[in-house]
Amino acid sequence: MKSKLIRLASLPVGIPQEANFNLGFEELPAIKAGELLLKTLYISVDPYLRAKMAGGHKPPLVAGDIMYSRAVAEVVASAAADFKPGDKVLGFLEWRDYLIHNGEGLTRLDDSGLPLSSYLSVLGSTGLSAYFALTDIGKPKPCETLVVSGAAGAVGSIAGQIGKLMGCRVIGIAGSNEKVDWMKSQLGFDAGIDYKTTPDTGAAVSSLCPDGIDIYFDNVGGAISDAVINRMNDYGRVVVCGSIANYNDTASGTGMPLLPLVVYKKLLVQGFLIADYKARFAEGIGRLQQWIAAGQLQYAETIMDGFDRLPEAFIGLFEGKNEGKMIVRV
Repeated sequence: MKSKLIRLASLPVGIPQEANFNLGFEELPAIKAGELLLKTLYISVDPYLRAKMAGGHKPPLVAGDIMYSRAVAEVVASAAADFKPGDKVLGFLEWRDYLIHNGEGLTRLDDSGLPLSSYLSVLGSTGLSAYFALTDIGKPKPCETLVVSGAAGAVGSIAGQIGKLMGCRVIGIAGSNEKVDWMKSQLGFDAGIDYKTTPDTGAAVSSLCPDGIDIYFDNVGGAISDAVINRMNDYGRVVVCGSIANYNDTASGTGMPLLPLVVYKKLLVQGFLIADYKARFAEGIGRLQQWIAAGQLQYAETIMDGFDRLPEAFIGLFEGKNEGKMIVRV
């Protein structure tokens, strides 16, 4: 049978374009002992893939590589003892509609009562990133002020809600008034800033945070983070979960010097990668499921239909076209 696949045709300069990707086909052989034939159901598109294209996230993606990311698939045929046809599995998979896999690194999915796509969003790396990064690094306490950038995105929208559950006052920064309204009306954020229509983001942050900022959950970097970090309280905690504002840079930045502020304000600034928390995934998933079941945690997914739309969905991340997690349903 033929397998559709998508390769990185060329490295992007600035924001990725459709021309940077190439749709192709390959004939798949019959599976051998220990192998599986998988049908891909859902594929996650994530900003960190752009960092891999720039060599800033290892291993890098180079021209000619088949794209890959976390995906949910169904076992169509199995010659492996641990899997049977009909099993739903999660793993890092190539961008293919059908593929052969040796089963290593795949997780068999249980029925959580939520759609399968949730294993790529609230019960996947995005929800787990929000939970572990905020609780382990941010260490929120009641009555503290938490600012979240990229707050309508997959990670930020969950992190802000967890902050509210832990008693914080939460301010979200996003890229449209609609997203700000959604954060306040549906997610329970106390206030929000549309950075695209706000003339002075720093002044807006100061107005909404008159007592300063105790925790900054940073998903974007760039000028927004400069504005927030400059207004941190002494001993504030900065959780660096992403820097999407810089992923498409074609020249070195000249932002605000950060180290003097770290010294003067005695800040904790720590980066985060979800891979460090594999041993605790069950803990995080259990906590997230409890909050969802109790109606205390909402999540959003932007789902595009069609394998061929994977490049469009990926590019849409940098154009703010997603509310919550961006996923392609194959």
